[in-house]
Amino acid sequence: MKLYEALAAELAAAIHAGELRAGDRLPSVRQATANRGVSASTVFQAYYLLEGQGLIRARDRSGYYVSHGARLLPPEADTPSHPVDEAAVVDISNTVFEVLESAMTREIVPLGSAFPGPLLFPLDRLGRDSGAAARRLDPWSTVDDLTPGHADLRRQIALRYLAAGLQVHPDEIVVTNGALEALNLCLAAVTQPGDTVLIEAPTFYAALQSLEDRRLEAVEVPTHPREGIQLDALERAILRHRPKACWLMTTFQNPLGGLMPDAKKRALVELLARHEVPLIEDDVYGELYFGTRRPALAKSFDTAGLVMHCSSFSKSLAPGYRVGWALPGRYVRAVARRKLTTSLACPILPQMAVARYLEKGGYDRHLRRLRKILQMRQTAFAQAVGHYFPSGTRATRPVGGYFLWVEMPEGVDALEIHRQALSCGISVAPGPIFSAKREFTNCLRLNYGHAWDERTEAAIKTLGTLVAAAK
Repeated sequence: MKLYEALAAELAAAIHAGELRAGDRLPSVRQATANRGVSASTVFQAYYLLEGQGLIRARDRSGYYVSHGARLLPPEADTPSHPVDEAAVVDISNTVFEVLESAMTREIVPLGSAFPGPLLFPLDRLGRDSGAAARRLDPWSTVDDLTPGHADLRRQIALRYLAAGLQVHPDEIVVTNGALEALNLCLAAVTQPGDTVLIEAPTFYAALQSLEDRRLEAVEVPTHPREGIQLDALERAILRHRPKACWLMTTFQNPLGGLMPDAKKRALVELLARHEVPLIEDDVYGELYFGTRRPALAKSFDTAGLVMHCSSFSKSLAPGYRVGWALPGRYVRAVARRKLTTSLACPILPQMAVARYLEKGGYDRHLRRLRKILQMRQTAFAQAVGHYFPSGTRATRPVGGYFLWVEMPEGVDALEIHRQALSCGISVAPGPIFSAKREFTNCLRLNYGHAWDERTEAAIKTLGTLVAAAK
């Protein structure tokens, strides 16, 4: 984070906490420069950033003041979940399909979407790279490396791992049709029907659907909205249920947005290694961090080959291209064989287009822009929730990704809010679809990855009205 961004973040936090109130005057540029030991340019940039967020405003020849329209953030959701420690047969797909299929039109405000807005991505550039790849296509490349994936793409993915501090050989990588195929292949490589898998509570609904499809039982483990799964509870679940795998999202967890600290990731991997439990690490949001460096991968602490790291470019670069991959550790041959006997291979042109884009550079520049936009949108969304939702509402404060987890007052039925919101042209993701036992009945997941505009603000206001009426 740059100096001006750090200064702006500190002042924004003071405004959100009520330490700086509407009408309060900020230190003059001269005062801030002297007090902080930074340049006047740094102070101006920080003030311009806060002004752009609507938190402060300038008065002619008077200085900068906290805006009367500045909105406080809702109280933070910071209590771990407490699911019952029992294995459950998963039966959630029909509910998930009912929720998702009802909101698949452009006319709906997509607060329940699983993807950020498509206009955030360099699709024109990718299109040109795809055309260039097609024109220069070597016929033999259509049959080379079919199952593991295009060699150039695997080399580029290996370089991304190296940048994240992990040395990986391209032959350890299996390219897949999005991260979901990678996750399912890894799950199939280490489980049989009837086995038990440990998951977070709440967890991504696609994980539940995968367990249901393979006739696996789920054990939900208490999870903190800020720091992820509780390790003491995880070990108790391992000792009691003897699971065959653990499926977790340690970085910007969906739906909570939580980020497990690096030291806790290391402890997690060591714990699972002691019990010989494979970890399926879903890391599709890892590049969408708001800080100064990419959070560590759980895979980077893996010395036993038990961590099966899965990711994709769908959330960070190319939604719809379905270019994902697995780094399955000791299970690479098992995953590759399952890939061979299911989908055989991935389409070559999307792989070549992404590889060419990465080779030519610009990905990190795109990511910096994307992260900045998502961070600004999160502020706008969170402030709107704090402004329009009734007292008793709490929300997470992720430091990456593009989801807010909103805990509504007790007694509010999230599925009913979903149905009422849909009749108003708004989609939301209700809490019960993120639980094998359909818990979190008063929670919503909201996607802030789409444009913040009058239409979106009106949708948040409508949701607040619906929630207030349901209290």
